[in-house]
Amino acid sequence: MDETRRELLELLRENARYEVADLARQLGVDAETVEEHLAALERAGVLRGYTAVVDWRNVDEERVRASVELNVELDRETGYEDIARRIAKYPEVRELRLVSGDYDFAIEVEGESMNEVSQFISEQIAPIPEITQTVTHYVMETYKEAGIDFERADEDDRLTYSP
Repeated sequence: MDETRRELLELLRENARYEVADLARQLGVDAETVEEHLAALERAGVLRGYTAVVDWRNVDEERVRASVELNVELDRETGYEDIARRIAKYPEVRELRLVSGDYDFAIEVEGESMNEVSQFISEQIAPIPEITQTVTHYVMETYKEAGIDFERADEDDRLTYSP
């Protein structure tokens, strides 16, 4: 990957709402070049989406999040990818990763209540035949997410949007 595309990706991670003109200025290229790079990165599957970081404490309807560790036992016909496909289909699963260490998968689950998250894990995830253990950790407070420090949000100029 060339240096301009790598720098473009870093800028988008910093703020996915940068205007094309701002990206072009920061990269020292013209806007058309930025648009071409963005289109190529999207076609190649490098850029999979653009998302907002929400501080749910400031919303009337707070969401419950949980980190869930999963252990699995594979058989001859089933691989990690097969299990991942089954888990990824649920909209409650916000993140899914195969990890090293004491467990095999780490998932982030979101719901309207602890009860809803617990039911989802016990009724949808735990019954998957290859899953041998689940450990759920409820998120009690978020201090930093996607590089944004919630305690210093008022100092973060990325939160200012001016169309």
